[in-house]
Amino acid sequence: MVDSTTEPVILGSRYHLIRQVGKGGMAYVYKAYDQMLERPVAVKLLKRDFSNDDDFRERFKQEAKAAANLSHPNIVTVHDFGIDPSGVYIVMEYIAGTDLKTSIRDKGNYPFTDGLALMIQACAGLGYAHRAGIVHCDVKPHNMLVTPDERLKITDFGIARALSSVETQESQDVIWGSPQYFAPEQALGQSPTPASDVYSLGVVMYEVFTGHLPFEANSIDELIMLHQTQPPVEPHRFVPGIPAELEQVLLKVLSKEPTARYRTADQLGHVLSLLTGRLAENHEDPPTIQFTSSPPKPTIKPPANPPRVAQETRLKGRVDWKLIWLELLAILLVGGLIPFWLFIWFKLNSIIR
Repeated sequence: MVDSTTEPVILGSRYHLIRQVGKGGMAYVYKAYDQMLERPVAVKLLKRDFSNDDDFRERFKQEAKAAANLSHPNIVTVHDFGIDPSGVYIVMEYIAGTDLKTSIRDKGNYPFTDGLALMIQACAGLGYAHRAGIVHCDVKPHNMLVTPDERLKITDFGIARALSSVETQESQDVIWGSPQYFAPEQALGQSPTPASDVYSLGVVMYEVFTGHLPFEANSIDELIMLHQTQPPVEPHRFVPGIPAELEQVLLKVLSKEPTARYRTADQLGHVLSLLTGRLAENHEDPPTIQFTSSPPKPTIKPPANPPRVAQETRLKGRVDWKLIWLELLAILLVGGLIPFWLFIWFKLNSIIR
């Protein structure tokens, strides 16, 4: 950690560290100023304990390389990577806003429409990374930044690895991620896949819409066991007004078996987009949830001006011209036959006589 009481720290003779804005397990995050391009940036500085470790330095470098290849509106852009006497660092786009975890704590839980809008953006960013062959491995609300205009950006691809470098059956010595957002297979040390990110995103979604985590425990071991063996608390237990379709999506995403989930974030995003449209049509986004002892009985109000009398009057006064024309035609036909029969009658009488 850089001591703010000493003289200003300038990394790589270019990035002036202003103040610390966050920290993770491996690094501190600072708001900084790029003196060359004259713009604010975010700098992630590896902790000193890790800066001297060749393995961690290489892993940190891989973070920069992996994330620098991702260019998407919902992913924080990586600008630079460097090594300085103060440590190893990554320079990223600076995002004015707060992380999603803080927003959830402030709000309690998001309204359905607002929450879906954010989660669709998260799916877009993760889906882009998945198509590029990269798994985030540490999807959680702490790594999602929300701007004042509700733009969501995913950051910290610090544990991300290219899928092409991961063997399918590879078992990992190190378990990456955060226990509250682990996919069950991650806790077993299996290779992470896009479906692992989808599970973690499902935990985030659950928290966004209910204000609670699906699993809570007093120890990491117990928490991992819950993720692996127990079904989550049904979301309507926390939010009775949650749409049934949304609850079904949340439970599907949190399936223990990876093949039972959506395979990629793109698939999940498509489902959420369709769901948003249906909820908009049904207006299923009440601002508050009201509880009543019994559902109110529907009332049927008769129309203010029954149209029956006026309709009967119109029917009585209506002239059926079709019927009149048929009657006239019948009269003409019958009238035309009378002279013919008279002619036959007189002819027969003359012959008889």
